[in-house]
Amino acid sequence: MKKKRTSPLIWFVATLCTVIAIAVIIAGITVFVGYIAIRPKVPFISVSYTHLDAFDYDQTGLLTTQVTIIIKWENDNERAHASFYDAKFILSLHGTMIAKLVAAPFDVRKNSSLELAYTVKASPIPLTPDQMVIVDMSLKEDFVTFELRGTARTRWRVGLVGSVKFWLHVDCKLHFVPSTSNSTGLYCSSRSKQK
Repeated sequence: MKKKRTSPLIWFVATLCTVIAIAVIIAGITVFVGYIAIRPKVPFISVSYTHLDAFDYDQTGLLTTQVTIIIKWENDNERAHASFYDAKFILSLHGTMIAKLVAAPFDVRKNSSLELAYTVKASPIPLTPDQMVIVDMSLKEDFVTFELRGTARTRWRVGLVGSVKFWLHVDCKLHFVPSTSNSTGLYCSSRSKQK
């Protein structure tokens, strides 16, 4: 009985698959070791300061307000610069958009941070009857809440791993005491809140 010989093409494909599998395993180990050695951290955004510069409301339902917001862009990576881009945030009051905050693309050096200040001034904004009731109640309670929501993208290079990209999300409430114009209970970050 004659044995069938394996085709040279089958041997070639099997050898090629073995070489590719070994290369993938070596690349995976290299990336893992590089990742452990560098220990990259996701850059993040936080609101470091807010101030209610003006909050004038008249009985005809017109609101004029001005808010100062300082946003801090942080890169905790010791071996990698970070780039931030596509930054867009909306500041609103009880569902009414006050302003859109944007930033042109920029870099933050390794293990560093950058603060950008926004002074948001809103001309007289006509309020709906429901919003008038809420603002009137806020003034009586001496407690006003704005919402700041938005996203930004970040990119940084991690050794052999290559370029890494992430979306950063901010969704927070900015509380103010109108009688003193100060903020209260400020915590706003794209990082998860640490208890």
